[in-house]
Order: sequence, then C-alpha cells, then structure tokens
Amino acid sequence: MSRVRLRFPAWTASLTWKALAFLTVMCCALAFFLGALVHVAVTHQTVEQAREKSLDRLERASEAYEAGETLPPGTGLDLPGLPSSLRALALDGQQGTMVENDLEGRPRMWAARPADGKALAVAFDYRPSVETIVGLDRAILGSSVLAIGATLLVGAFAVTRVTRRLHQTAQVARRIGAGDLDARVNDPRNQDLGRHHDEVAIVSGALDTMAGTLQGKLLSEQRFTADVAHELRTPLTGLTAAAGLLPPGRPSEMVQDRVATMRRLTEDLLEISRLDSGAEQVELDVHDLGPLAVRAVRAAGIPSSTTPTTDTGTGDPPTEVRILRSVRVETDRRRLERVLGNLVANAHKHGRSPVMLTVDGPTVTLRDHGDGYPAYLVEHGPQRFRTEAGGGKGGLGLGLTIAVGQAEVIGARLTFRNAPEGGAVATLVLPEYDGGVPDSPEASPNRS
Repeated sequence: MSRVRLRFPAWTASLTWKALAFLTVMCCALAFFLGALVHVAVTHQTVEQAREKSLDRLERASEAYEAGETLPPGTGLDLPGLPSSLRALALDGQQGTMVENDLEGRPRMWAARPADGKALAVAFDYRPSVETIVGLDRAILGSSVLAIGATLLVGAFAVTRVTRRLHQTAQVARRIGAGDLDARVNDPRNQDLGRHHDEVAIVSGALDTMAGTLQGKLLSEQRFTADVAHELRTPLTGLTAAAGLLPPGRPSEMVQDRVATMRRLTEDLLEISRLDSGAEQVELDVHDLGPLAVRAVRAAGIPSSTTPTTDTGTGDPPTEVRILRSVRVETDRRRLERVLGNLVANAHKHGRSPVMLTVDGPTVTLRDHGDGYPAYLVEHGPQRFRTEAGGGKGGLGLGLTIAVGQAEVIGARLTFRNAPEGGAVATLVLPEYDGGVPDSPEASPNRS
C-alpha cells in the first residue's frame, strides 16, 4: 500500500516563513505559560483574600450570635442557598468556605461554622473578584497578542535582512555558474577587517574568494591555450610547406596527414581560446534550417568512405538527413555549420552507421547506432582532451567542446543523451525566427 506524502505549498519552503513560524510558535507558547502562571497566581491571591474576608465576617457574626446581639447583614442560621456540602461540614462541627452561585445565579463567597446544631453562615457578592480575574485574563490576552505581533514584525525585519543577503549570494553564485566570472557579492561586512563577521558574510566572502581563484585559473588556462596555439602556427606553416616538397609516396602522405591533423588541432585550440574569452562576434541572418542542415552535412569534411552520398553500395547511406518540418531560424550560418559538422564527424568517428540527422522545426537531432556517449559526458557535458578508459578511438577530443561553445554563442541549446535501444543522440534546439514558417510546403524526407 503506497503512502500518501503530504506536500506543502512552495512558499512554505522559504527560510523567512520557517523563521516566522518558529517565532510565532515560541511566542504563543511563552505567552500561554506566562499567562497561565499569572492567572493562577492572581486567582489564588483573590480567592485567599475573599476567604479571609468571609472568615473575618463569620468570626464577628459568631461573636454577635453568642452575645445575643443582632447578626450583621448577610449572616444568619441556615441561610437560603447555602451549599449542602458546606452545611454538612458545619453540622459536622467544622468551618469552611466555598464559592458557589446563589439561587439567582450570582457567584457568592460562603463561609459557615456550627452554632447550636445549625450552620451559622456568611455570604457576600463574589462578582467583583470574578470580574477582576476576567479583566486580568483579557489584559493578558491583549498584551500577548501585541507582544507576538511586535515580535513578528521585528523578527520579519531581521530575518528578511538575512535572507536578502542570502538571495544576493545565491544570485551571484548562479551568475558565476553561467560564466560571469566577474560577478562578486562584495558584502560590506567583509571590507572592514576589524568587524565581526556573521555566517552570511563568511559564506559570501568564501564565494568571492572562490570566484577570484577560479577566474584566475581559467584566465591562465585560456592564455596558455592561446599562446600554445599561436606558437604552433608558425612552425606548422613551415612544416606544411616542407611536406608539400616531399616526393610523392606513402611516407609523404603520412607526413602530410599528420601535419593536417596538427593544423586542425591548432585551429581547434585557437577557436576554444576565442570561445573562452567571449570575443566571438555573431553574424545573425535568417536561414531555412532544412537546406542549411543538408549543406552542413555535405561540408562536414568526413573521409570519403563516410561522405554523405545517395548510395554507397551497401544499401544504406552513411548519413541520412530527414527533414520532417523545416522552419526559418535566425542564426549564424557559419557557426551552425560548424556545430552540425562537428556532431556528424564525431558520430562517424566514434559511433556506427546508420547515422541519421533529423530536422523537426527548430530542433535538429543527430543519432548514431554505436555504443553511446560516456556517462560523464551525458551528465556533465563534453570535457576537452578527456579520453574514455579503454576506448579504442582516442577519446572525444575538442569537437564536441567546440560544438557546445558555438551553440551557446548563437543562442542554441545542445544536449546529449543515449537512446534506450543503443546509440548516441545529440539534440540541438535553435531559436525560431519570429517571421514563421517559410512559404514553401514542408519538405518530404530526403537523403543527403
């Protein structure tokens, strides 16, 4: 039998609400116990004073009765309305007091003692004492409400100041996570070294320190990457020229192939350094996404055995482009082709055929039928130069890292997952152009 979990509204999760709820409960509990203590003490004192007053009157009435004098008003033998229990106590030879309503329902203080086999009793109106106690209770209740209200106002002010600082710290942390490494909390409490710091100031100070350290390390890494790439370009240019002078043959082809690989790696490093520095300038224009995806696949630079063709002799083309619904998108054509080209190249290098690219509205999906992406990539995204342990194809290199960076530059979202039945799936969602769908009808599925 499943247990039903009680869910509270979202606003109850805030620290302000929890603090105010705690203050309310504690103030109510304190007011209740203090009010009960005062009520019991004052009631006991009032009753004792009324009892002493009634016993004093009873003593004077007893003296007057024994002297044969006229009894004072409110006294007499077996007075009407005398409580039966108090009468029985007097007839038993003892004296006592009791508060009980008379025949008209008014509270009265009674006192009785034995007198010649009867009960000599004294009674007087107890309503002033009752009204005093009731007035005290009202005063306690009113003062408690005012005290709780004032405490909540002060508590809300104090807690809001703390939560506002926490929200500011969280906002700065989100900005840092989004790539704004210049974001800082700059809590003024951390500027005065002689001032005692509370927990929020300590957290904000630690966040600023972490951001500064992280920024320094990333800038150092960016400078190193850019410097290495720039330093490699000059000898690679000479090496390329020298390789072109070698006599034709297998050794010459191997040298030229390795030089071309190093040139691509150098260009990738330069592109990553530009992406890291945020110096890329976007040239936006409106394009029809379907034909643009076809051109990107054709220009992917895949080896001839996997170059998109109509027929490879095996029955299935290496890359199949399906245009389910083409829309116009506002994007940078060169960068989008770079993203799609890297995805296609990675699918052919690390996956297995068939490789399918599907365009459905502003969403482009690339699917291969290999072993899928590594778990770390699906969870955290591509990591430059990381090679999966035991991988036989040299890891993922820089291609997917550049694809993610260029997608962010053009305002697209690139995600990675593995298909349940096997294979890697990359999904690119582009911002759709406000002008809507092009005038041409939807393209039918085709291959490139």
